[in-house]
Parts: sequence; C-alpha cells; structure tokens
Amino acid sequence: MKIEGIQSRSIWPTPDGSVEVIDQTKLPHRFATVRLSSMADAIHAINAMTVRGAPLIGATGAYGLAFSLRNDPSDDGLDSAYKMLLATRPTAVNLRWSLDRVRNAVLNRPRAERADAAWREAAVICDEDVATCRRIGEHGFALLRKMSSEKAGPLNILTHCNAGWLACVDWGTALAPIYMAHDHGIPLHVWVDETRPRNQGASLTAFELGSHGVNHTIVADNAGGHLMQRRDVDLAIVGADRVTRNGDVANKIGTYLKALAAKDNDVPFYVALPSSTIDWTLASGNLIPIEERAESEVTTMTGRLPDGRIATVEIVPQGSDAANPGFDVTPARLVTGFITEAGICEAGEQGLRRLFPEMK
Repeated sequence: MKIEGIQSRSIWPTPDGSVEVIDQTKLPHRFATVRLSSMADAIHAINAMTVRGAPLIGATGAYGLAFSLRNDPSDDGLDSAYKMLLATRPTAVNLRWSLDRVRNAVLNRPRAERADAAWREAAVICDEDVATCRRIGEHGFALLRKMSSEKAGPLNILTHCNAGWLACVDWGTALAPIYMAHDHGIPLHVWVDETRPRNQGASLTAFELGSHGVNHTIVADNAGGHLMQRRDVDLAIVGADRVTRNGDVANKIGTYLKALAAKDNDVPFYVALPSSTIDWTLASGNLIPIEERAESEVTTMTGRLPDGRIATVEIVPQGSDAANPGFDVTPARLVTGFITEAGICEAGEQGLRRLFPEMK
C-alpha cells in the first residue's frame, strides 16, 4: 500500500541483511521505522507490539529464526530459538505456522546452509502473504459489490481493531476488500471502532484508511450496537488471530460483543482470514490460550498534547487494579461467513473443509 504516495510494505529486507519494520507504536502521530538485526530484536518487536497483527507477527518470527541460525545453526540452537520466538504471543497461530515453515525448510540441510535457507523461506512467507491477502480482497470485493448494488447510498461497514496492511505484509485481511471496493469506485463508509485498550482502530485503521482516501468515522467501542440498531451498518468485517476447526474465532477483545449486536440486529458479520490462521489442531475456541497483557495498557493512554508533544498519561485512580485480556472468542454461530484466499464459506468445520479439502 502507499504512504504519502510511496509504495510500502510493513516489513522488508535491507541490503545489509537486516529487516526494517514500521514502528506501529508511534502511529498515528509519527511515522518511524525500526531495523531488526537479531532474534532478540525480533522478540522485542513482537513483545512491544512494534509489529502486531497475526500475519505480520508470523513474518517477523520467521526472520527472527533466520537471524538466530546465523549465530547457532545447530539442532539445539534451532529448537531453542523456535521455543523462544513461539512464546512471544500465545494467541495468534500464524506465528507457530511460520516458525514451522522455516524449521521444516532447514532441518535436512547442512548447518552451513541453514541461515540462508531460513532467510529465503522468510522472504517467501512474506511474498505469499501479499498474494494471499490480495485474493482475500478479491473475494471480499465481490461480496461488497453485490451488497452495494442492492442499496442506495454508500455501503456502511463496521470493523474492529486493525486488520489492514499494517497487520499483514501488505493489503490486509478485513480491509483488503474495502480498499479494492474503494479503488473500483464503490461508494462506501467505514465505522472504525477505537478498539481499547491500545486503540488500534483509532490509531492504525484510521491512519490506513485516511492514507488511502477511504471515507471513515472513528467511534467509541460501545457505539457499534447503537449504530446497528439505527440501521447505520450494512455489514461488519473483522480479522482473526486464530480460528479453530469448528469455526470459533479469536480476535481482539470486543469482537464478541460486536458479533452479538450484529446477530441481534440481522447485520451480516464476516471474518476475513488467511488459511494460516486456521488452527486445525483445536476443536473449539474454549481451547485457545488468551493472552493477558500488561495493566498499563488499560490504565494509561498516549496522545498528542496541545503543544505537539507526545505524552502518556494515567487515566484511572492510583491503586486501582486492571485486567487486560487481549482477545476474546466469538462462537461460529455468530459468524455469517469466512472470507479467505480460497473463497467465502459458512463459518464451521464443514465450510472450512469445503474450501481447504487438503487439510485432514
């Protein structure tokens, strides 16, 4: 996608053998990049949410494993690095998927070849993610085009958190159909949930949509149900961090409440995801580990002061405890359908296996 007219990805290799990423903790007030040159750099970037979003976390983890093999290409070194990287974010399954890809690409190679092989596989994972998200966009675009043809006025879409190109390598999942519809001249408007506590909607999704020229409005998280009751939402599209084989969806905290409101108001609720987000090993969503993040994400907020300085301030009384589950699980029964690179299907094991029959 483009930022100020310049084509950009969220992660890219540099001539010196490092990778560069957009520092998403600085957005929307400042655009900055960070160079990653070691596994420790990759781990910090994932933990600190310099990078976030399931596909991008996976891509960063893949490069992190390649970095580690430059220092220790042994089997023990590979296993140790794999475990350390896997532990950074427990909920999103793309990380495990990408680490498995890199590990399998180097296991039967001589040690002297492992680092280069891992680097090549990480680059392939990134290129494949771009192509996958483009196909998700194409399938979702067909849905939006059909819905737009059946109503007068702009198509009103509600989304939650950030599932755009900042969460992936390019295009995004939930936002890819929106970009394609916009580029094809379909009139649309996006309701952007602020997405507390880290405000990824208000900071990242709004930044993306604004950069692309897409009409959008930021709303408080609790406004979604109200908008649906007033018939101001035609459909909701969100991303996912993990989908179990029965179709349950783990996504940013607050997704479940949007799905409940959508069900009660007969608003279609779609989840856009690459097949790498499907965890075929888990039967249902109650088995997904839910990451508990730092209290400070709830008790503080960062923003721009009137004099232009960026500051972090406390917003709760001193001494108050805070809980911060990072994700919730939306049951498949609340999901209208999945938008994937292979097409659109009903939410559930039967629909997923129809699109991906190779999975046993």
